[in-house]
Amino acid sequence: MYKRIFVALDDSSSARLALDEAIRIAAASGGTITCAHVVEHKQQLVDVDAGFADTRDIEPSSADAVTHALDDAKAALAAHRIEGTVRALDAYGEDIAAVLMRTAAEAGADLIVMGTSGRHGLRRLLVGSVAESLLRAADRPVLMVRHSEKAVAPAAAAPGA
Repeated sequence: MYKRIFVALDDSSSARLALDEAIRIAAASGGTITCAHVVEHKQQLVDVDAGFADTRDIEPSSADAVTHALDDAKAALAAHRIEGTVRALDAYGEDIAAVLMRTAAEAGADLIVMGTSGRHGLRRLLVGSVAESLLRAADRPVLMVRHSEKAVAPAAAAPGA
């Protein structure tokens, strides 16, 4: 059974379903969960006196999404009495899947759990899927949780409900 579970967060409904699944696994195995949300700064080139400057300030809406995802994960772990940690990571221009894999390895995770629909349509085609990249390069088991419009997350309810 899996004892150290790593969950990739991104404030999407599929990431929340992945967290719920990780909680079910941890509850059954007595395992712990490490949750991480990778912050990706959008690089912008700015003309400063005929030179260019690279600014990497995080957008307020992105900061709110990160805070929401982390607070939600903390509350879910506490509600189900699952031991774990929740953290934000800065990609600093590195591939998000690589950051997630490295963090899972540092946590000693024996399972990575993540949602599959953080990006859709043209954006996924142009940027690629973080979940797909991680799955192809992973050195440990990966559980992909697919978002479904009809999905109901039983673990989202309070324990004993």
